[in-house]
Amino acid sequence: MVFVQYDYLFAVGVIFAFLDAWNIGANDVANSWATSVASRSLTLFQAMIGASIMEFAGSLGVGSRVADTIRTKIVSPDLYKGSPEVLMLGMVCAVVASSIWLTLATRIGLPVSTTHSIMGGVIGMGVASVGAGKVTWVAPPGTAGTEVINTGVVSVFMAWIIAPGLSAIFASIIFLITKYGVMLRKNPVMKAFALVPVYFGFTASLLVMLLLWKGGSYKIELDDSALAAVIVCCGIGWALIIAIFLMPWLWRVVVKEDWQLRWYHIPLGPMLLRRGEVPPPPTDFQGAIRNFYEGHLTKDELEAKRAAAVARDDVEAAGASETANESNIADAIMKSSKHSDTESDELHNVPEKKSLVGPRPEGLPWYSGAMLFWYLKKALFNGVDQDVVNMQRKKDILSGDLEEKHARAAHYDNKAEFMYSFLQIMTACTASFTHGANDVSNAIGPFTTIYQIWQSETVPKNPEVPLWILAFGGVAIVIGLWTYGYHIMANLGNRLTLNSPSRGFSMELGSAVTIIVATRLKLPVSTTQCITGAIVGVGLCNGDWRALNWRMIAWIYGGWILTLPAAGIISGCLMGFILNAPSWR
Repeated sequence: MVFVQYDYLFAVGVIFAFLDAWNIGANDVANSWATSVASRSLTLFQAMIGASIMEFAGSLGVGSRVADTIRTKIVSPDLYKGSPEVLMLGMVCAVVASSIWLTLATRIGLPVSTTHSIMGGVIGMGVASVGAGKVTWVAPPGTAGTEVINTGVVSVFMAWIIAPGLSAIFASIIFLITKYGVMLRKNPVMKAFALVPVYFGFTASLLVMLLLWKGGSYKIELDDSALAAVIVCCGIGWALIIAIFLMPWLWRVVVKEDWQLRWYHIPLGPMLLRRGEVPPPPTDFQGAIRNFYEGHLTKDELEAKRAAAVARDDVEAAGASETANESNIADAIMKSSKHSDTESDELHNVPEKKSLVGPRPEGLPWYSGAMLFWYLKKALFNGVDQDVVNMQRKKDILSGDLEEKHARAAHYDNKAEFMYSFLQIMTACTASFTHGANDVSNAIGPFTTIYQIWQSETVPKNPEVPLWILAFGGVAIVIGLWTYGYHIMANLGNRLTLNSPSRGFSMELGSAVTIIVATRLKLPVSTTQCITGAIVGVGLCNGDWRALNWRMIAWIYGGWILTLPAAGIISGCLMGFILNAPSWR
């Protein structure tokens, strides 16, 4: 039987649950893909497509079907058995508070944990309705194992340390192996050919590990030894597939510089090795391998540029006078736009970004066909038509001297970086899949409670999350990412430290390892905090702590600390006002 007298509560819950999920896409998912876009492994449009598919797959395929993580570990539903409508109201207040805080944070470009936001909303409504003494602040006596730090509000405080700390350690280990095993060796391209298939196999094993350990609507009936065998065999199998099909294509493109090959030739595999000599490229050919450090000066180049500016008393380094100092500036800029390996003259700059929306038609009424078509393109593609890499260079009080920070990070061989760009695509998809599997169901948990109470007029014991709610959340996430995800991406990536495919791959893989290990051990982590910790860990591996933007890191960390009390205060005030408001008798 439906709670018809509270239809309005359900309607408000639907609206703000959609807004909450929209913000997950615009904030939480976006910061997971910021490194891929910042390193130029993926364009913004490609990242949006990949994120949409992987988030949906992770949520529907592996996402938790039981919404009890936040609902029962913070405020027990048993406290509302006699008044289910109060719990329904409380969850509405929690979702409203969470969505309001996330909207504000997203608007000002502050990456925050969406899970902790909804958790703060539940805490606030719990304090206002049943009192602070009934909220589970710490694990009750008798709790053992990792449940001690995974139960109650204390899990949020532990997440501030555990998530970024573990992620920084894992990402640093991966990047140091890459740095000293490949990038700093005499022939990094050949070393990458040996190591890249291994990394592909390792990443595939992690993804299989998540599928088997976490499970979903399917049931796994394997013992530990069988699970280990499946995980290892899947990794080895994927590594062999990569070695057979992708590596011959990379050999022809990277080593032989075969400009005629395209991505759809990859399935030809070993047959590509039988191709003959590469004909000369056309005069307008811009190169198969882009310059991943385009626009970023090395330390020597930056010093030369600034010394030249000081010598002519022009801090902005503007003007067009034909002086020796101006020549030095030009040389520095030209060096930054070339391949870091000076022997590779064939590498050129990437063509200018083409707009998906295009310019607005001039002199036409709004109802004309051309103008309406432009409005349609603007609505659909404006969010993916942004130049995020250039937006990350904007100067403000938080960015500081980004040129100086980027100059302290080493530039590696572009051909070796190109090979890691394929790895970064896979790690980005893996990280997005794990996010969909871990965070989405938690975020829509309160909405599930709203729906179940509205439908049954009772407090559900272990409410299953209907597939339509998972799909509802998935659609909202994709829309949020598609329309406004670029805003958070612009505040991350290169604004924290210089990104490149080898660095971005290490960051994403380190974050994914942390999430999967934490899932197995039931440790409290947030994907937002994991990727931020991984960025810091890899940035420190540059060997210079000044290669990191500590102002922006402090700003992000402050956002984590503010999330819980901000959402809690909004939710608590709403709940308290409504419960204690005067009414006509």
